[in-house]
Amino acid sequence: MRIKGKFITFEGSEGCGKSTQSKLLFDYLKSKRLKAAYLREPGGVKASELIREILLNPKNEISPVAETLLYMAARAQVVREIIKPALDKGKIVVCDRFLDSTIAYQGYGLGIDIKSIKFIGNFATQGIKPDLTIFLDLPVKSGLVHRHNCKDRIEQRSVGYHEKVRQGYLALAESEPQRIKIVKVEKDKHKTQEQIRGIVNGLL
Repeated sequence: MRIKGKFITFEGSEGCGKSTQSKLLFDYLKSKRLKAAYLREPGGVKASELIREILLNPKNEISPVAETLLYMAARAQVVREIIKPALDKGKIVVCDRFLDSTIAYQGYGLGIDIKSIKFIGNFATQGIKPDLTIFLDLPVKSGLVHRHNCKDRIEQRSVGYHEKVRQGYLALAESEPQRIKIVKVEKDKHKTQEQIRGIVNGLL
């Protein structure tokens, strides 16, 4: 789908700093007086936030297929309500997670057929794809250390599962090097952000 704006997504394993880095980039874009929108996935709009609560509540038992479809449903709603309208207006949309997350977490992590994920994903997103994806790479155990006090349903999964997710992201980055840029996470968040801004400035 041809769109007027620019769509930038952030991806990565648990505890890699996606939320922090994506918000820092959004603030940077606003400081440059660029029209920008920011959201997280799953969430961003009322229906998607409700689905997020279902997905992340550790008390809920959800099958891999149902989990995949719930993520797609949340995504379809936020694309319709926020992402597509913003891009049509020429805005830069910064999104914390998108379809690559489902490929990595449910595809590589849970074994859901990746071709099926991509097919359903294309339908859910109305064919919208990121212009740029920042993959924040951090060793799995380092990321999970930061989450020991706030484990949601996904974070509670085994280290082995999260290793599969990380390897899935690396495989995606290798298959789409023009779109997906690997940024090694630095201890100093500002140094990580400098790398990201350099990449984004090249896109804009």
